[in-house]
Amino acid sequence: MSQHDRLLIIDFGSQVTQLIARRLRELKVYCEIHPAQKVTADFLRAFRPRAVILSGGPASVTDPGAPMPPPELFTLGVPVLGICYGQQVMMQMLGGEVRRGEGMAEFGRAFVEPADGPLDLLAGWFEHGPEQVWMSHGDHVARLAPGFSVHGTSRGAPYAIVADPARRFYAVQFHPEVHHTPGGRRLLENFVRIAGFSGDWTMAAFREEAIAAIRAQVGQGRVICGLSGGVDSSVAAVLIHEAIGDRLTCIFVDHGLLREGEAEQVVGMFRDHYNIPLIHAEESARFLSALAGVTDPEQKRKTIGRLFIEVFQEHAAGIEAEFLAQGTLYPDVIESVSFTGGPSVTIKSHHNVGGLPERMGLKLVEPLRTLFKDEVRALGRELGLPEAFIGRHPFPGPGLAIRCPGEVTADRLAILRRADAVFIDQIRRHGLYDAIWQAFVVLLPVRTVGVMGDGRTYDHACALRAVTSVDGMTADWYPFAPEFLAETATRIINEVPGINRVTYDITSKPPGTIEWE
Repeated sequence: MSQHDRLLIIDFGSQVTQLIARRLRELKVYCEIHPAQKVTADFLRAFRPRAVILSGGPASVTDPGAPMPPPELFTLGVPVLGICYGQQVMMQMLGGEVRRGEGMAEFGRAFVEPADGPLDLLAGWFEHGPEQVWMSHGDHVARLAPGFSVHGTSRGAPYAIVADPARRFYAVQFHPEVHHTPGGRRLLENFVRIAGFSGDWTMAAFREEAIAAIRAQVGQGRVICGLSGGVDSSVAAVLIHEAIGDRLTCIFVDHGLLREGEAEQVVGMFRDHYNIPLIHAEESARFLSALAGVTDPEQKRKTIGRLFIEVFQEHAAGIEAEFLAQGTLYPDVIESVSFTGGPSVTIKSHHNVGGLPERMGLKLVEPLRTLFKDEVRALGRELGLPEAFIGRHPFPGPGLAIRCPGEVTADRLAILRRADAVFIDQIRRHGLYDAIWQAFVVLLPVRTVGVMGDGRTYDHACALRAVTSVDGMTADWYPFAPEFLAETATRIINEVPGINRVTYDITSKPPGTIEWE
C-alpha cells in the first residue's frame, strides 16, 4: 500500500512482534514486519519508513553475531522506538552499555515510576501513580548512550524508559504491545503522533486500493479462486469479483470436513446472492479415504492440503485462467518465515502459503496478504457480506479433521459435527457468541464408561473449547457459568448418540494452542 505512510517493524524474533503491528493497525497506521536479517541499508532506502520500531527478541546483544539493524537506521532522521531487546540494540549501537542479568532480570508484571521531566512519548502516563507494565528481559542497560535521559524506572530496570527527544529516539525495557501493559496503547499512540502519521489506514481506503491493484495485476486475464468455505477465501473472492466481474471462477473444494450446514451456505451465498461463477467439487469420500489411518496432526494437515490442491487442479483444468487467487493473510506470511530469514520452527503448517505447485503455471493473486483476521472481517462488512457469515468464529483450513484427534472417520465426524452444532446453539441462545473469539468441540480418541437409563454405555468423550482473544496469537479460556456447562453437557449427551462424557478445556494460549492439533 505505497499510498500510505509506512511504519517499519524490525523483527528480532519476539513471540509477540505481531501484536505490535496489530496495535498500530488499530490506530489506523499502515505498518509492515520484516525480519532483522532482511533489513539492509538498501532496504531502508527503498522502504522509506516514516518511523521504525525495533521489536523484542530472545538473543543477547552481548553475544557475537547478535542480530542488529544497519547503522544507517539511526541516520534516517525518523523516530525510532526500541522495545526490550530493541532498547538494548539502541544502547549498544549508539554508545551505551548492556550487561547480562546479574540479579537485574525481570519477567512478568512490574510497575514503572516516572523519572526526570515530562516526555512527549508518555503523554497521559503516570496520572494516577505508577504504570503497570509487562517485563521479559535477562540482560539490562548498564549505561545510557550519549544524548539519552531516563524517564521511567522499575525495581529491576533503572532504565525502563529512556529517550533522546532531540533525535526522536525512544526505548523501553517492557512490552507496550501486550495487554498486560494497560497504558501500552497510549504509548504507541503517542509515538505515531510524534511521527506525524495521519491515521489513513481504513478498510474503505484498502478496498479501493486493492481493487485497483487487482485490475492492474490481472488486466484482461481470468482468475480462479479456491474456496474453503471460510471467511478469508470468501472475502478474497468477493473483492476480486468486484474488481473483474465474471472473469473470476470460484472452485469450492468441499472436503466434507466443514461444520453443520456450511457447505450449503457457501454454495447458496455465491451462486444466489453474488451470482459468482462457482464449481462445487464435492469430494468428501476422497478426503476421508486419504485420511484413513492417519493420526499425526501435521500429517493430517499435509494430506488435506495436498489433496485440496489436487482436487482444485482437476476442476481447474478446463478453465482458461492465468491467475490463482488465495486468501493468504499477513500472519500466514509472517509465521512461515523466521526472523533470521531461514527455516522457522513449525508450530503448525499453513497450507495456503507456498502451496501453489509450479506445474499449474498460474500467477498468484493474494489481495489479503497484508491484512490481519479482524481486518478481513472489516473488509467483508465493507463489501456487504452477511454479518452472520462475517461474524462466524475462525475455522481452520483442515476443518473438523484437526478437532478429531486420532483417526478421522465418517462416523466420528458425524458425532463431532452434531455435538459442535449443539454447543454453538447453546452459546447463541445465551447471547455469548460475540463475546467469544472461537468455540468448538473436540472429539477425544478415548471411550469412557457411563450409565444411561438402566444400561451401561461405553462411548466417546468430548471436550468443549471456548477462548477469548484479540487476534488469535494469545488467548484465554472463556469463564462459562457452571450452570451453562451443566446445561450444555446434558444437551450434548441427550442429543448426540455416541457421547457419554463432556469436559471443558481451560488451557490458555500459551502454553496450549487454540486448536488441539
